[in-house]
Amino acid sequence: MRPPAVAGTFYPAEPAELRDTVVRLLAAAPRGPAPKALIAPHAGYVYSGPVAASAFARVENATFSRVVLLGPSHFVSLRGVALPDARAMMTPLGVLPVEELPLPQDGAAHEREHSLEVELPFLQVTLRTFSLVPLVVGDADPDEVADRLEPLWGGPETLVVISSDLSHYRPYEDAVRVDAATAKEILALGRLTHDEACGADPVNGLLRVAKRRGLRAELLDLRNSGDTAGDKSRVVGYGAFAFYEKAA
Repeated sequence: MRPPAVAGTFYPAEPAELRDTVVRLLAAAPRGPAPKALIAPHAGYVYSGPVAASAFARVENATFSRVVLLGPSHFVSLRGVALPDARAMMTPLGVLPVEELPLPQDGAAHEREHSLEVELPFLQVTLRTFSLVPLVVGDADPDEVADRLEPLWGGPETLVVISSDLSHYRPYEDAVRVDAATAKEILALGRLTHDEACGADPVNGLLRVAKRRGLRAELLDLRNSGDTAGDKSRVVGYGAFAFYEKAA
């Protein structure tokens, strides 16, 4: 079991308070069609929660039974991608089974990592029951991540979620300008740098697959910590994006 590492810091540790927080954030977010893939931020809920909710509101009560979740490694140097060395991941809202797959495992990379964990309560509230493929992404080029993601893509049962914040610690107006350019690059299915997004490597992998498969990207929300709960001298950017497959 991989226990929660940031319950009580990034989000409430008490189950009822956590559920109420997520439900309140989702209630304020607009609805829309369910996508195949999402990009959502991963900061503390007081900062990025409203933006994350705009992504996860799109899958509330959807029929996904499997989530492939990728996020950057913040604490451990890692080459490529890795599953946890655990059969399940836990949050205050319950236990999520981790799929057994022939992929590298790295318990240390997952032990303190928040980029995947903070997305889980939103998924537990919106989807309720699902299996999980949680992948921490280290140093990896877009094709390498895309080649790992393609065999996991699945069909209508599978939702892909990429966890990434955008620019870090810029003055407010500078961040607004930089993040707007980053959003345009994502919508064009282009390529990001690490200065534009802390999760540039998993994002770039998704963008490569999206381009191969002809997906359409939609911007759902674009704000920063100066808009939510922080001062405007040094802000972190947050974006929510949805990706849709072509109609059959």
